[in-house]
Amino acid sequence: MRRLLLTLQYDGTRYHGWQVQPNGVTVQETLQDAVERVTGVRSGITGCSRTDAGVHAEMFCCLTETSTRIPDGKLIKALNANLPGDIAVIGCREVGPEFHPRYSAAGKQYIYRIWNGPAPNPFWRGYALQRELPLDTGSMNATASLFLGTHDFSAFCSSGSSVEDKVRTVSVSRVERQGDLVTYTVEADGFLYNMVRIFVGTLLDVESGRLSRETVAEALTTGNRVQAGATAPACGLYLSRVFYPEDVF
Repeated sequence: MRRLLLTLQYDGTRYHGWQVQPNGVTVQETLQDAVERVTGVRSGITGCSRTDAGVHAEMFCCLTETSTRIPDGKLIKALNANLPGDIAVIGCREVGPEFHPRYSAAGKQYIYRIWNGPAPNPFWRGYALQRELPLDTGSMNATASLFLGTHDFSAFCSSGSSVEDKVRTVSVSRVERQGDLVTYTVEADGFLYNMVRIFVGTLLDVESGRLSRETVAEALTTGNRVQAGATAPACGLYLSRVFYPEDVF
């Protein structure tokens, strides 16, 4: 039995997230369908994360076990021939018995994109949050820097999460502008439910004056969700990179 690490890219617009659900089409289910058509067997697939409905991925890693002897390169082509155009397999490699796409990861990078022009941009519709209110990236970076380091991020986690340990270490938290496109990049050893979207909502709420930077700093100490910002829409969020130690392969 081969253990294969598949690397995907996908446009999450029309999917109800990664994980199989009874009431909506998901990326995981769609990929399982393609694997079954190619190999003749419906295999389980384990993902590196559980992206929400509407969230995109520039690099998503998942594991499947299969007895097929199709070489990696040909398997990539066969799977892509059986996938819709908004999902693509871009990598396939065999991994050892200890590898797990989620628990072996050393960290992840997410990117959130905001179109900050004077008028909506139809080409970014569904792929960036459209915000006409001028954004000061210097001010946003001052807020974003508060997230750096090791903290209990309870205030930046949506209700419904079953995770008890909410301590995470954020190593990158920065805002950049290229023309009218504002990009927030964050890297951490792990993320809580809706953590990045709440980070972004917090940055925007500070810019609009709904929150003060001092209140955000207090939220990291108190864990009070009310002191953090709103949850930004899913459309601007991308899982950009998954980091694995070289020795896990």
